[in-house]
Amino acid sequence: MKSAQEISQQVQELGRWIAPLREQVAHVVVGQKYLVDRLLLGLLANGHVLLEGVPGLAKTLTVKTIASAIQTGFQRLQLVWSNFFEPHPVR
Repeated sequence: MKSAQEISQQVQELGRWIAPLREQVAHVVVGQKYLVDRLLLGLLANGHVLLEGVPGLAKTLTVKTIASAIQTGFQRLQLVWSNFFEPHPVR
């Protein structure tokens, strides 16, 4: 079994790419550190992230920038809530 010190050292070694990635994203996306950190958490957890917010908050730009920085693809799914609540004609 590994000691806490060994685990801590391993985490630091494996996480060395995080700070340079943050810096690279910060060159394109300004003022969204919280968003970037949460996206990185989702990435590290191999999970999904739902981004909500008013237009103009650099959500798409941030995700595109991270995807480019880690050399992966990007796909966007846009969900407009008002479409769910509009009455639809009955046929």
